[in-house]
Amino acid sequence: MIALVTAAGCTARRGAPVVERAPEAKPAPSKSAVVAKPAPRPADPRPDFYTIRKGDTLYSIALDHGLDYRELAQWNGISDPGVIRIGQQLRLTPPVSTAMAAPLMTAPGIEGRPLGGTPVPPGPADNVKTQPKAVRAPYSDQTYAQLAGLKPEPAQVARADPRSPPARDDGDDSLVWGWPASGRIVSTFNDSANLKGVSIAGKLGQPVYASAPGRVIFSGTGIRGFGKLIVIKHSNTFLSVYAHNSELLVKEGQNVTKGQKIAEMGSSDTDQVKLHFEIRRFGKPVDPMKLLPHDQPA
Repeated sequence: MIALVTAAGCTARRGAPVVERAPEAKPAPSKSAVVAKPAPRPADPRPDFYTIRKGDTLYSIALDHGLDYRELAQWNGISDPGVIRIGQQLRLTPPVSTAMAAPLMTAPGIEGRPLGGTPVPPGPADNVKTQPKAVRAPYSDQTYAQLAGLKPEPAQVARADPRSPPARDDGDDSLVWGWPASGRIVSTFNDSANLKGVSIAGKLGQPVYASAPGRVIFSGTGIRGFGKLIVIKHSNTFLSVYAHNSELLVKEGQNVTKGQKIAEMGSSDTDQVKLHFEIRRFGKPVDPMKLLPHDQPA
């Protein structure tokens, strides 16, 4: 009897047997669960600054870097785009503002309250009617909400944070281009020969069309060798250039659609009636024939 009790006690002290099991195989994800990775953003090779050289104009610098000359002037505090100096350094990206000055504003129901301070005591009572005192402060949704006694949502404050640098958009390599004009091609792209686009011969006054939708950032003269010129910005990546026109039919800042008539063919600053057409990626010319449809319209 004693032997049995001892044996039972020894058994109780032993641990449970360990059984090694192979790891369970995870089920393969279904096709519907696979999330496609976003396409990589195009690398932007443009520098942040540019030093002006002899022969440069603000218009040509903007064109060569895929920018709107008006924005370039604003970023650099230039009031007259025609006045720049050799050696001057230009910023090619929007400046990061530490604060955005707001117009004078008075929040409802608040009279003379400095932002984050205490109410200003009223002056001696008299019969003169007074208006609410304005407060000048850096603008943000949070500032306005504090003045108005409201509590802004966190998302609104984040969007209005003036410390956040302006983001460059990604551009669009999937633009569908169309021919800007019909006619005989008299020259094609050749970077080594300084031929930056294609030239299409035609008749005086023949329609010139926008090759893709976008915004007109230049319409006029002022860039040597282009005559009467239109430049359309399609994205942060792409511009298109339409040179030597006789008439310009769109204005700067105007949005245009693909196939919209924007000019009439001419011979301004050249020796024959033709359209010189370029596509520029980050301001640098690329071969339009690689992006245009194979069949040119009659």
